[in-house]
Amino acid sequence: MEEEEEVPNHFIGFDFSTQQIKAIVINEDLEVTAEANVHFDSMLPEYRTHGGVNISGSTVTAPTIMWVKALDMLLDKLRVEGVDFGSIAAISGAGQQHGSVYWRSGAEETLKNLQPERFMHDQLGSVFSILDSPVWMDSSTSRQCHALEDHLGGPETLTALTGSRAYHRFTGNQIKKISSEKKEAYNNTERISLVSSFAASLFVGRIVGIDWSDGAGMNLLNITNKSWVPQILDFVGENLDLKLGEPVPTDTVVGTISPYMQERYGFPSSCTIGAFTGDNPSSLAGLGMQEGDVGYSLGTSDTVFAWLAEPNPQLTGHIFPNPVDTSAYMAMLCYKNGSLTRERVRDEFGGRSWENFNKLLESTPRGNFGNIGFYFDHPEIVPAAFQGDFKFNKSDEPVTKFSSEETEIRALIEGQVMAKRLHAERMGFRITESTRVLVTGGASVNTAILQVISDIFNCRVYTLSDANSAAAGGAYRALCLHKNASEKIPYSEVIKNLSKEFHLASEPNKDAEQIYGALLQRYDALEQRLLSEHQISN
Repeated sequence: MEEEEEVPNHFIGFDFSTQQIKAIVINEDLEVTAEANVHFDSMLPEYRTHGGVNISGSTVTAPTIMWVKALDMLLDKLRVEGVDFGSIAAISGAGQQHGSVYWRSGAEETLKNLQPERFMHDQLGSVFSILDSPVWMDSSTSRQCHALEDHLGGPETLTALTGSRAYHRFTGNQIKKISSEKKEAYNNTERISLVSSFAASLFVGRIVGIDWSDGAGMNLLNITNKSWVPQILDFVGENLDLKLGEPVPTDTVVGTISPYMQERYGFPSSCTIGAFTGDNPSSLAGLGMQEGDVGYSLGTSDTVFAWLAEPNPQLTGHIFPNPVDTSAYMAMLCYKNGSLTRERVRDEFGGRSWENFNKLLESTPRGNFGNIGFYFDHPEIVPAAFQGDFKFNKSDEPVTKFSSEETEIRALIEGQVMAKRLHAERMGFRITESTRVLVTGGASVNTAILQVISDIFNCRVYTLSDANSAAAGGAYRALCLHKNASEKIPYSEVIKNLSKEFHLASEPNKDAEQIYGALLQRYDALEQRLLSEHQISN
C-alpha cells in the first residue's frame, strides 16, 4: 500500500484594512499560492459605508459586525479558490492601526461557543457594547488629547513614555471619549481590542491580548518596558487595565485555531495563531526590512519607516516596538505633501509632463547651486502646521522664486528627501554600510527621483512591489512563528528568499556625501528658523 503524499504546509496572512479585508496564502518558499479580498462598500452594501467607513462631522466609525461578516465571506472565497485549509500550519495578520472594538460583558463566552453550522456574523451581532468602532480617520477627540497631555505635564512627557504625543486617532483618546460620554456602554464593556487583536480573537475563539507594536499606537503603552502606563490608564477609564488585558510581544503565538474554525472550515487543530499587529508594523515585515533599512513610500502622502536600535522619540512622528525583533524599534513618519505637491510643481514648472520634469531634474547639478526649498501645499505633519512655499538661495536668504525651472524642480525633490533623512535621524536612525532604502508607491518608477534619494541617503536604493505588504507581513510572520516552534530562527533568515524580489534601482554618486553633508546641515538650520518664525507669528 502506497503511503499518502504529505501535504506541504501553507500560511495565511490577513489584513483588516480600512476599505477591505485581504488574505494571502504562501508556502514555505514565500510563494503566493492564493489570495482573495472582500471590499466593504461594493460587497457589503447593506452597511452603507463609503471608503469602508461612516462619517458624521469629525466622527468616523465602521460597523464592527461588518468586519465579522467580511471574514465569513473571505473564508468562503478562499475555499472556492481551492485553498486546502487542512494544509494551513499558522495564521497571522494585520489590522488598520488605532481602530478599537468594544466587547460586551459575556462576549468571550459567546465567542468560545460558536456553532460551526452558522456564520460568525449571525452569532456575534449582540456581543459589542459599542456597535460602531472608532477608526484612524476620526478627529473628534481634540479635548481628550489636550487633557491627556496636560495630565502628564505636557506633550514631551507623553512622547517620551509612549513614543508619540497625543493624536486624535490614537486609541487611548478614543477610549477616553467613550468612557466620558457613553459611561453605561463603557461600564458594560468586558474587553477592549484593537482591530488587529480583535481579528486574531475571531480565529482563536477567545479574546487575545494586544501586541506591543500596535499597542504603541494607543498613547497607553510604555515603549521601554512594554507595559501599560498606570497613570494614563487611571486617567482614561475605570478598570481599563482589566478591559485591555496584558500586552503581548508581537512574535507571540496567542493560541491555536478554534474548534469552530476546525469544524466549519477544516483547519487542523495544530494550526497556530500568531499575534496580529497594526498595518504599518506589518508592512515593515512584509517589505522584508532588516536592521539599518529605510522603507520609503512615495504616494499621495509620503511615509517613511526606519528600523531603529535606539529610539529617540520626537513630538512629530511615531515610535513603535519592532514587529520582527523584540529588542528593536521602528520609527514612522507621515507627510501630507507627497505626490500631489510633486504634480503641482511638475505642472507649474515642468510643462505638465513627467518626462520633461525628469529632464530638468537631471540637468541640474547635485546640490542645486546651494538653493533650498520647502513646499507645503497642505498644512504639514512634520514639521507641524507649515503651509506655503519657502525658498532660500545659497546664502540662506529668502527669495520669492528661483532663477530657472530646473532649479525649482530640484529644490522640491531635494527638499522632500532631505526632510525624510533628517527627521528619521532625529528619531534615532543611523545610516550604515549595509543600509538599504526600499522604495514603494506610485513614484517608485521614477528613476530621476530615485537617484536623488540614493545620493541624499548615500546608499543603494531598491524598488519592490508593496502590493498587500501588510497581509504579506502577516503571512511571513506566521511562517516564522511556525519555524520557531522547533528552533529559533531570525526573521531575516526566514525571509531571505525575498531578496530576489528587490530590484537595485540606483546607487549614490561618489561625491554625494561631500555635496549633501553640508546641504543637510543648512536644511536643518533653515527648518529650525522657519519653525521659530512660525511660532512667533502665531
